[in-house]
Amino acid sequence: MAGAEFMKIGFDNDKYLSMQSEHIRERISKFDNKLYLEFGGKLFDDYHASRVLPGFHPDSKLQMLMQLKDQAEIVIAINAEDIESGKMRGDYGITYDMDVLRLIDAFQSKDLYVGSVVLTMYNSQPEAVAFEKRLNELGIRTYRHYKIPGYPYDTASIVSDEGYGRNDYIEASRPLVVVTAPGPGSGKMATCLSQLYHEYRHGIKAGYAKFETFPIWNLPLKHPVNLAYEAATADLKDVNMIDPFHLEAYGETTVNYNRDIEIFPVVKSMLEMIMGTSPYKSPTDMGVNMAGNCIVDDDVCRNASLQEIIRRYYKALNDKRITGETKDDIRKLELLMNQAEITIEDRKVVGAALEKEKKTGRPAAAIELPDGTIVTGKTGDLLGPSAAMILNAIKTLAGIDDELELISPEYITPIQTLKTDYLGSNNPNLHMDEILIALSSSAGTNELAAEAIRQLPKLRGCDAHSTVILSAADTGIYRRLGIQLTCEPRYEEEDRLYHKL
Repeated sequence: MAGAEFMKIGFDNDKYLSMQSEHIRERISKFDNKLYLEFGGKLFDDYHASRVLPGFHPDSKLQMLMQLKDQAEIVIAINAEDIESGKMRGDYGITYDMDVLRLIDAFQSKDLYVGSVVLTMYNSQPEAVAFEKRLNELGIRTYRHYKIPGYPYDTASIVSDEGYGRNDYIEASRPLVVVTAPGPGSGKMATCLSQLYHEYRHGIKAGYAKFETFPIWNLPLKHPVNLAYEAATADLKDVNMIDPFHLEAYGETTVNYNRDIEIFPVVKSMLEMIMGTSPYKSPTDMGVNMAGNCIVDDDVCRNASLQEIIRRYYKALNDKRITGETKDDIRKLELLMNQAEITIEDRKVVGAALEKEKKTGRPAAAIELPDGTIVTGKTGDLLGPSAAMILNAIKTLAGIDDELELISPEYITPIQTLKTDYLGSNNPNLHMDEILIALSSSAGTNELAAEAIRQLPKLRGCDAHSTVILSAADTGIYRRLGIQLTCEPRYEEEDRLYHKL
């Protein structure tokens, strides 16, 4: 695997924004100037896509929607049962109902119109009732969609007055209605199909389409980008498959995933009952994703995706070590690595960090810089390995001699005293955030320190590895700097039962 390929551009983001928005406009025009677009994945922060398609901006889908903002309105679906159970978003650490408020704020800050919130699987759950009241007090329109017996297979009952007919009709006024949600299982597809039912009863021949970035339908089944999607959803047991309906209808091989393929006959039957005839012959037909047409360097995307699979594998190993729970995703990820013909040795920072630890006898870290240079950091008397590695990395990028001191021990010692004597820490070594604050304090009087600080943006997208599981303080800084971290699935003090992260 080539070194540092991930820093190169493999995806044309500008082309994507233009082509994707135009394709959606074209799909709107095929219906009665009204399209319900089921929007899967993350809108604001699609870091998976930006990792496997270097050049894809994490907010690309949001930017694409902004090109359509005069035509678009957004409906946010949330499952009332998820409100009642207090379901959490793992990445943000907030409940789904609070994430609805976050999403509304984020959309409105970009001048995107949020038309309403629909509570799906509604059954007068007390927490859902309270949330609905709160939304209404905030001036946000709400609608109720109910649990339908026999869903999704009893199509005759679903497409009837007692099925979709019971649901509130969402009054959407714009040609493009984007249905999104805090997470999976929120009822996006059911909301779209329920609306089609009501629109046809109102004499409006609206349409439905699905927007999912992955798997990319016009890449090969075992392309690393598609394998990386399987790795990302290993815990959901998603499997990429050749779309048999598309192959039969058009003689063309395309890729979709198991859940969409399995449910397609049901969806097609519902569309026929609502519309008279289905506009789609396959789940691939329903999609509008143009990402595969915007890959400009296949090798760059392949290598980035192979790295992503290894990162997902390490994350699963870490989750097992932290929670003590063995999941099927580890075995699935091992199979994906075998399919991709890669091992952890293909991640160069792993070997470098382990070798450094072997030489020093203490935890170590390594980072691969944009030009492929590997820089390491060791545990010392003043610094933890990640803090040492960051300092060494930005000194290398700035061309500063390794022997030159950027931060005087006079700045470090008081911070150590504060940590241990006043804040109750047992570890005097400085974390990444602490060493960066100390460095920035030095930058006012030390030009070399100032020059080193200016190198930090160059670390975005770099791969790094730690030989031990890190504290939340350090992992948070890695994330903010945009460094793609993996850790060995062990703690610095393995003999302890409790590990504070």
